[in-house]
Amino acid sequence: MTRALLALVPVLAALSVAGPARAHPHVWVTAKAEIVYAEDKVSAVRHVWTFDPGYSAYVTTGLGTNGDGKPTSAELRELAKVNAESLVEFDYFTVLKVNGTKQGFEPPREYDLTFENGQVTLVVVLPVKEAPRGRTVSLEVYDPSFYVSFALAQGDDAVRLAGAPKGCAATVSRPKTVEGTQQKLSESFFEALTAASNYGANFANRAIVACP
Repeated sequence: MTRALLALVPVLAALSVAGPARAHPHVWVTAKAEIVYAEDKVSAVRHVWTFDPGYSAYVTTGLGTNGDGKPTSAELRELAKVNAESLVEFDYFTVLKVNGTKQGFEPPREYDLTFENGQVTLVVVLPVKEAPRGRTVSLEVYDPSFYVSFALAQGDDAVRLAGAPKGCAATVSRPKTVEGTQQKLSESFFEALTAASNYGANFANRAIVACP
């Protein structure tokens, strides 16, 4: 398993043995999203995910011309490609619904990875498969296993609309703090969860778009 794939796989074991045992989550992501419209339909979702400094340092260890942890442009391109392609296994950590019906995604058509101020940021665009026109659109971002904790960035630009019909507006809701979860639930609790448990949905970030 390559370092690139490790950057997003929730079942990552390396972090569990790299230091003291910690309850979930193990990775923190500050997220922004853009819901892209074309001809009154949702055509794509553009994600911008910035990983926490500790994890960013882990995945860039040994990279760079001198192994100094400062990845080169070529290394970043390769990391971006493998990460974007690996997301399909986890449904892109994204649930998009139009008029209450869940939508599917085509393979990512655009992706990029940057490393600035000690943090890795992944940008990926998910094209929507034949989404119908709809007055109501919902977007959720979360990891069902809660290995990765997603938190929408603060500010009005956390979820933006691009090319949306006139009058459409997005309402954002953020999950409750996860600090108490780390103290109340042990790692064994999460190890016992099955793929269908969907525990991470309790900490989903949500945006509801309503159009006239």
